[in-house]
Amino acid sequence: MNKVFRYRLYPTAHQETVMKQTLELCRWVYNETLATRRNAYEATKDFPYSRHVLYSRYDTQKLLLLWKQERQIPVYSQVLQEVQYRVDLAFKAFFRRVKAGEKAGYPRFKGRGWCDSFTYPQSGFALTGSTLQLSKIGDVKIKLHRPIEGEIKRLNIKRSSTGKWFACFTVDGWREIQIAPNNAAVGVDVGINSFATLSTGEHIDNPRFFRAEEKQLAKAQRNKAKKVIPKIHERIANKRSNFAHQLSRKLVDTYGIIAFEDLNIKGMMQNSHLAKSIGDVAWSQFITFTKNKAENAGSVVVMVDAKNTTQECSRCGQIVHKELKDRVHSCDCGLVLDRDENAAKNILGRGLATVRGNTIEAACVS
Repeated sequence: MNKVFRYRLYPTAHQETVMKQTLELCRWVYNETLATRRNAYEATKDFPYSRHVLYSRYDTQKLLLLWKQERQIPVYSQVLQEVQYRVDLAFKAFFRRVKAGEKAGYPRFKGRGWCDSFTYPQSGFALTGSTLQLSKIGDVKIKLHRPIEGEIKRLNIKRSSTGKWFACFTVDGWREIQIAPNNAAVGVDVGINSFATLSTGEHIDNPRFFRAEEKQLAKAQRNKAKKVIPKIHERIANKRSNFAHQLSRKLVDTYGIIAFEDLNIKGMMQNSHLAKSIGDVAWSQFITFTKNKAENAGSVVVMVDAKNTTQECSRCGQIVHKELKDRVHSCDCGLVLDRDENAAKNILGRGLATVRGNTIEAACVS
């Protein structure tokens, strides 16, 4: 399977200047390619049987050679060809939406600062020790905090909003060491008061990373500190991502079956009172990380129907209505426990039923 390994780059001042120039030249090629194909499309859009006149990706790559010679563009050819591939994808998506009768947004020109990455799709780079050799740029210092496993297929050089540079290697044939499969299962109820509650009764505190930085962010915004604001956002994103990675790793290493509610998070974000808190906990990121790690480790992640997981009694199945302020589940059958733990137990039960159903179905098919 494919996996991306990300490492920090430390270019010299001259190398950084060249890399910034590369980004802008990629943007110029994108816009020039778009203009060429747009003019061809405008000239032939009323003649559907004259599509051969419309410049294709390969036609524009021929033009690229002329552009490089005329403007003496000092960028590796495959990097610019990858940019033209993006334009081709944008046009294919446009024509697909038109054909389907959907509202089709025409590919747009890109303004200054839009391009924040460039790609070596096949060659033009080499990794030697702590140095990354980049064609037309030079030998850039790289911090390899972990070894690259698998065959490197492509390299993406990316600049963050705070000006940091990263090398992202896409590798093929990577396999994570799988732990012995186990039948331990857990239901996970994500929330805002607690980030997550497990069916075992364990509560994971909500770190509230954005809330913790909110005052400092507001101060920077008042003072119009343009260089500080992206750094605060980056710090929040890094903390949130690290937290999600660590917790998802713990779950996958402990349980063979992990069940989550299939929540309509986009719909929940429409609630103006909860949108900021929901965005801060980033449930989607956490669930995605867990799914990825589970797939590599041989565990199973199940998404179950979220309807009434809080209201339903996990012991007898009776519906016990609760308001948001009601934090304890108390049923006539005698079960009294935290409402989130009750929900997690219901999620676990539905998850196990789904897994068993799929197993039975698979057995019948075989």
